[in-house]
Amino acid sequence: MTRVLIVEDEIRIARLVRDYLHQAGFDVLEAVDGPSALSLARVEKPDMIVLDLGLPGRDGFDVTRELRATSSVPIIMLTARSDETDRIVGLELGADDYITKPFSPKELVARIRAVLRRADATLGGGEVLRAGPLEIDLPKRRVTVDDHEIDLTVSEFDLLLVLARQPGRIYTRAQLLDAVRGVSFESYERSVDAHIKNLRRKIEPDPRRPEYVLTVYGVGYKFSDA
Repeated sequence: MTRVLIVEDEIRIARLVRDYLHQAGFDVLEAVDGPSALSLARVEKPDMIVLDLGLPGRDGFDVTRELRATSSVPIIMLTARSDETDRIVGLELGADDYITKPFSPKELVARIRAVLRRADATLGGGEVLRAGPLEIDLPKRRVTVDDHEIDLTVSEFDLLLVLARQPGRIYTRAQLLDAVRGVSFESYERSVDAHIKNLRRKIEPDPRRPEYVLTVYGVGYKFSDA
């Protein structure tokens, strides 16, 4: 059974999310602060983490930062903050998606399923994409540069895959969101910029002068066809 860790200090919200996830067939773990969330994540190794930003002890940003040092577990952030900067920071730290309070529990369940489908997807045929020392193994969802494996989040891998499958094609941010989200919720186009920034930091020899994922100013992004 797929296991989801809910990290939420508001008991009413935590119980509501827990009940909906149980009804949807998920096994649920619960934590009420940052330290206990990190401890549970290390020991229980959940398949997904639903993480509130406003936690006691250590906030959601700290938890995400520490998790991403060793794990690519999918993370959906819950936030009551409407500030664009908070959303960008969360995504740049490695969250795969976010949802703003108040939210529909049904929407949260659908987003969890969408991210898990992307994480579990296996694309047949043994297809491997290569661009110089960069290699993308689709069935294994594995990326290497010079034979060194790169740890990407679900969203980072999916964005790279969409771009690399059609080198030279220019994608707008909206087109990239449509390609990777898998659900028709309103999305936040600047989240693409945050994921691209992380992706470049991991795969580019010099992220300030990218060789693979290129910016097309005023339009969006493309994968190099050179």
